[in-house]
Amino acid sequence: MSEAVGDWPPAEFERYGHDVLALIRDHFESVRSVPVTVPRSSSELMASLRAELPETGEDFAAVLADTRDRVLPHVVHWNHPSFHAYFANSASFPGVLAETLTAAMNVNAMLWKSGPAASALERVVLDWVAELVGYPADADSVLVNGASLATLYALAAARDAALGDDVRVNGVPPGAVLRVYTSDQAHSSVEKAAITLGIGQANVVRLPADEHYRLRPDLLDAAIRRDRAAGRVPVAVVATVGTTSVGAADPVRPIARVCGEHGVWLHVDAAFGGFWRLAPSLADRVEDLAPADSLVVNPHKCLYVPMEATVLHCRRRGALAGTFRLVPEYLTSHQDDEIVDYMDLSPQLGRSFRALKLWWVIRTFGRAGLAARLEESVRQARWLRAQVAGHPDWRCPVDSLYPLLCLRYEPAAVPDLDALNAAIVDEVNASGSAFLSHAVLPDGYVIRVSIGNIRTTRADVERLWDLLTGVAARLSTADFRRAA
Repeated sequence: MSEAVGDWPPAEFERYGHDVLALIRDHFESVRSVPVTVPRSSSELMASLRAELPETGEDFAAVLADTRDRVLPHVVHWNHPSFHAYFANSASFPGVLAETLTAAMNVNAMLWKSGPAASALERVVLDWVAELVGYPADADSVLVNGASLATLYALAAARDAALGDDVRVNGVPPGAVLRVYTSDQAHSSVEKAAITLGIGQANVVRLPADEHYRLRPDLLDAAIRRDRAAGRVPVAVVATVGTTSVGAADPVRPIARVCGEHGVWLHVDAAFGGFWRLAPSLADRVEDLAPADSLVVNPHKCLYVPMEATVLHCRRRGALAGTFRLVPEYLTSHQDDEIVDYMDLSPQLGRSFRALKLWWVIRTFGRAGLAARLEESVRQARWLRAQVAGHPDWRCPVDSLYPLLCLRYEPAAVPDLDALNAAIVDEVNASGSAFLSHAVLPDGYVIRVSIGNIRTTRADVERLWDLLTGVAARLSTADFRRAA
C-alpha cells in the first residue's frame, strides 16, 4: 500500500509499472481475439462504473484489475488492427513509451526557460515534419492537440491579417461581414472555427465540389469577387487534402493562384492527407502543400504517434505570434535567436511535452521505415479495391488516392439499398470483429473503410472482406427484401 502522505516510493511505482506493461503486452499479443468493441447501452455502462467517491485509498492492484475487467472491454479499441472507422490512427510502442516518460517528467513547455529541452526538441521535430510533408523550412510552427484547434488558430491569424493589427484591441469593426470559403466536403471544424471567432456559421461559404469531390477554383474565384463587390471581407480559403467522407484532395496550386490574385489567406487542412507523399507509389501523385499560408498535418493519424499530436505550420512569419502573443510580467524571459516560446503561437499556455513522442517515433522508424509502413497500407487498400471491383454486387462509388475506401453493396431486387448498407455496418460493428464508419454521398449511404493502423496486415484486410461479404449476403436474403 502507498504511504499515508506523499507519492508511491519509486520501487512501488516500478513494480506496478511492470504490471501495467504486462497488461499491455498481454493485450497486444492476443489483440486479434479481442473484440474491437463490445456494444453496451449507456445506462448499463454507467451502472457498472458509477460508485461512491472513495474515502480512503485502494490497493492499486484492485484498481488495475477493475480497469482490465470493467473498463477496457468497453472501450472502442482504436489501436486494434481491425479498427477501420473514421481515420485509422494508431499509437506505436515507441510513442507509447515516450508518452509514459513525458507523463512522469510532467514538463510544461510554455516558455523556453520552463522547458528548454522540450522547446528545443519541438523545434527539431517541427523541422523534420516540414521536411516530410514538403513545407518551407523557415515557417513558424507549433505542436497543438488536434487539427480542429489548428484550423481555429490559423483562421484567427487569417482574420487578423485581413483586418489589421487594430482587431487585437478593438475587435472586429461593427458591421464588417467576414467570409471563409471552402468546399461542401470540408470538415466541420471550419464552421466551428467560424462560430468561435465570431465570423458566424452563415459566413462560411461552402462551395459545391466537382465530380471528384474537390473544391473548384473557378467557383471560388467567382465567390470572392461577388463578396468583394458587396463589401464583404474575404478572410481565408480552407482547402482540404484528404477529406473526411471520401479522401478527396482539393487542387492546392490552382486554389493558391486564386488566393494570390485576391490577397486571401490559404489554409490547407491536410490532417489526413499530408504524410502520404512518403509512400513511394504516391510520391508523385499527391498535392503540393508548399503554397499554403498555413497548414495542418496530424502525426497522430499517419505517423503512429499517440494522440494528441498535431502540427500547425505557417509560412507567414510572425502571423501566429501577432495574433496570440501576450506576455505578462510573470512570463517575461530572456530571448535570443534560438529561443522560441511556444505559448506565443497559440492561445494555450500550459503545454505538455508533445515533441518527445514524435522524436522517439521518427528516430525509431526513420523516414524509410515510416514510408514502408505507409506504403503497406496503400497496398492493402489496393488489394481491397481489387476485390470490390471483381464482385458483381459491390462497388466503390468514389476513388481516393489514399487508403480510404467508400464501399456500397448493391444486389439486385433489394428496394432500400441505403438501409441494407447501414445494416451491414451495424452488424459488422456489433460483431466486435471489426469497426467501420459511414458517409452519405449522392450515390447514397456508403461504408467507409480506413486502412492505416501500424498493426494491420493483409490477412486482417482479407478477414474484413470475408466478414463484409458474409454479412452482406446474409442480410440480402428474401427476408430482408420483404422487410425493406
